[in-house]
Amino acid sequence: MHPLLQHDLDTLPEILRQACDTAVSFLETLPERSTCPPASAQNLQDEDDRLPESGIGAQAALTHFWNRYASGMSASAGPRYFGFVTGGGTPAALAADWLVSTVDQNAQLNFDTIAPAIELATVAQLKQLFGLPESLCGTFVSGATMANFVSMAIARQWLGEQRGIDVAQQGLAALGPVRVLSASAHSSSVKALSMLGLGRDALVSVATLPGTEAIDPAALEQILLSAPSVPTMVLASAGTVNTVAFDDLPALLKLREKYDFWLHVDAAFGGVAAASKRYAPLLAGWEQADSLTIDAHKWLNVPYDSALQFTQQKHLDLQVQVFQNHSPYLALPAVRPDNYLHLTPENSRRFRALPVWMALKAYGRDGLAEVVDRNVALARLLGEQLTNTPGFTLLAPVNLNVVCFALDTTDSSPRALEQRNQFLKLLDNAGVVRCTATSLNGKPGMRAALVNWMTRESDIRLALDSLKACRAEV
Repeated sequence: MHPLLQHDLDTLPEILRQACDTAVSFLETLPERSTCPPASAQNLQDEDDRLPESGIGAQAALTHFWNRYASGMSASAGPRYFGFVTGGGTPAALAADWLVSTVDQNAQLNFDTIAPAIELATVAQLKQLFGLPESLCGTFVSGATMANFVSMAIARQWLGEQRGIDVAQQGLAALGPVRVLSASAHSSSVKALSMLGLGRDALVSVATLPGTEAIDPAALEQILLSAPSVPTMVLASAGTVNTVAFDDLPALLKLREKYDFWLHVDAAFGGVAAASKRYAPLLAGWEQADSLTIDAHKWLNVPYDSALQFTQQKHLDLQVQVFQNHSPYLALPAVRPDNYLHLTPENSRRFRALPVWMALKAYGRDGLAEVVDRNVALARLLGEQLTNTPGFTLLAPVNLNVVCFALDTTDSSPRALEQRNQFLKLLDNAGVVRCTATSLNGKPGMRAALVNWMTRESDIRLALDSLKACRAEV
């Protein structure tokens, strides 16, 4: 064995203690750490992109990394990172994630590890948490992008089956053009259209209900009527990124009874609202969709990367047709069709389910529902405070856990855009709170998405103080 490998094997406990001490020091400073480190801290130093001929050992490498680059780590896992939709990691999920790397299990069904059974149990518990039926089959994937991709790949196979075509076998050319209808499709779904060969041009925008980002069912029906023979999938939103708008799923389900389309619900973060009795009604009908997307590394607060894709059991054979992997050394789908090897693009991956399983065991329904309820209450508090603060205006009501706001100059002029960008630069430099840019109805704005398990009312006060101070400088 190489002497450095032998040395690190002999001193493994010391290496892990050093890693633990480093991690604890980071977590202890997380509430005070900058939400956006300066650009200078995000650059490599001194030829650190060059491969060394001889190594320095694990402890020295760890020390080297942390001394040089700790300042470039943002507080994205902290209580005032409101950018994008970024969760943190609860203590139980974090501890589990460390164990995932330690035990290093491939969660594929190889009959040599408990990992696949834990994954099935986790999916079962999540269905109970979200009020989803047993008729849904769930698998872990890397994120909402891959969950939407998998769902739309199954939809593509279903559209072919309706016409006697096996797209997985014959190819997309046999199916021909398809139509994808949505009012506020997430960019990951548009990306999936490209990856699936359906093309971004397949997306047809549906009119929204007045004052919302939600599909107008009447407008959707008009499009469906205009070309009833075109293979169609409908992408519904259960929580848009700007305003957390929820499409009227019962109305869409009624349309599905009349017209032949696949209904996919992107509930990447909005779906977790179903954990709360107060907000679960927003998801009414989602259990009848053909497929669903839910992220775990957002509002469930497990470390990256973790998401789930759900498909109705009746479509499971189509999912296997798309993703099955034939090889003499792999278990066939017939042995157990819920093996992710035959249900997702991945042939191997880490034990993603364990952090979710551990969080469910540690905090239960009540604990996870409390995070949802608290985040929503704090988002509404922030929205109220911004409404009452000169220099700010809301671009939309605070429907759930996202505050979409702007400076009081709400036109779409270059000057308004310049002011918004200047404000965000000041906010990032201050490093107290992170918000990200957006636009709504052509107006430049910002978003504050609250999904972190640690966020408290004191964080809202700190965030508001920083927002006011930066506004005064623009």
